[in-house]
Amino acid sequence: MQIKSQKDFWSGLMFVGVGLAFAVGSLTYSFGSSARPGPAYFPFGLGVLMALLGALVLFTSMTVETDDGGRIGPWAWRPLLIVVGSLVMFGFGLPRLGLLVMLPLLVFVVSLAGDEFHWKEALFNAAVLTFMSWGIFVKGLSLTLPLWPTFLAG
Repeated sequence: MQIKSQKDFWSGLMFVGVGLAFAVGSLTYSFGSSARPGPAYFPFGLGVLMALLGALVLFTSMTVETDDGGRIGPWAWRPLLIVVGSLVMFGFGLPRLGLLVMLPLLVFVVSLAGDEFHWKEALFNAAVLTFMSWGIFVKGLSLTLPLWPTFLAG
């Protein structure tokens, strides 16, 4: 069987790999029951669904013809490094600078990875994401996340 779309083939393979990794990784936790699901319930189901979706994409990459063969272009290193670097920055900065400083900073830095950067859009996205994250994680789920920088929270 011949690959007819390289992009679909490699993305399908990635979905299958990540889905199976999550499904297998969740097997070390308790499943619980349908009425009271345990910590393995959601990651296992999501991993299996992701692997099935990847298998479907993988199958279509071998059966559906594309115009140019779905060739993969060169890697976009700059956006990749900006996104990964900003996530590392967020992980290290959250305990010290708090959610209300680090989340808008994350949104602004990640916005620089794209081809178009607009201050108004980045500011709107940062405000909405910060408010929603505070509402869902701090108020709704009662997670103990630092909101303010440690030097202000004393």
